[in-house]
Amino acid sequence: MKNSVLVASILFLVGLTLTAAAQNIATTRGTALDTEAEPPKMTRVDNSDVKRQRAYPMQPPTIPHKIDQYQLDTNANKCMSCHSRRRIEDSQAPMVSVTHYQDRDGNFLADISARRYFCNQCHVVQKQNEPLLDNEFVDIDELLRADRK
Repeated sequence: MKNSVLVASILFLVGLTLTAAAQNIATTRGTALDTEAEPPKMTRVDNSDVKRQRAYPMQPPTIPHKIDQYQLDTNANKCMSCHSRRRIEDSQAPMVSVTHYQDRDGNFLADISARRYFCNQCHVVQKQNEPLLDNEFVDIDELLRADRK
């Protein structure tokens, strides 16, 4: 009986300590961890259709338009209706890289490679959000310019 009371007392004290500690944890939520915060409003997808600068070599380009109604599954790839080799003259969209037409052995294919078929594995749309944290990222060009000085 005494052991049960002792264990219950210890668990109670540990619970109080954890609750107090949870109130002092810094998060980007803006509220304590034990309260339900109001979710932020959904922001719009950037639909400017303007190419963005890439931050590093070989970075996949971001998608400069909405894709919410695009079918992109094993049955169809809506992206390729504008970005395939056959459609770029009509659509005036940039063609996907030639690397997307290569298999894993480097052989060129007539159609897009199965391993590059699902575009949003690498390419993403951008939303018009305010950053949650300060960004200290420095572009490679800025680093190289600073190094030359």
